[in-house]
Amino acid sequence: MPLKYSRQREAIKNFLMTRKDHPTADVVYENVRKEFPNISLGTVYRNLTLLSDMGELLRLRVGDGMDHFDATTTPHYHFICRKCGQVIDLDMNSLDTINDIAGTNFGGTIEGHVAYFYGSCASCTKHS
Repeated sequence: MPLKYSRQREAIKNFLMTRKDHPTADVVYENVRKEFPNISLGTVYRNLTLLSDMGELLRLRVGDGMDHFDATTTPHYHFICRKCGQVIDLDMNSLDTINDIAGTNFGGTIEGHVAYFYGSCASCTKHS
């Protein structure tokens, strides 16, 4: 059964498509409230979960205890700044060969991988 259209869900997705900083649900909520003042945080969370379960968003768990959301669903890598907490897309070639390397001594099937890179972003490095 197809999912019923929701203006609020569409607004959430559209907001994320304008962002490259991988906001949390709270940031999404604060911004979507400008268009839908009566939207609840629970509605935002439910729609973010639904969109990520459907593969229309990526849910990133980067170790800060909060989910971050990314509208770019094609395979790519992320950098997490240990100083300011910023989550940034990395412009780099794919590491898909790592699946073959990981599968060398593994009896199962490797379907994919997730890799996060950590350190200091350019802004934090500059101000050190």
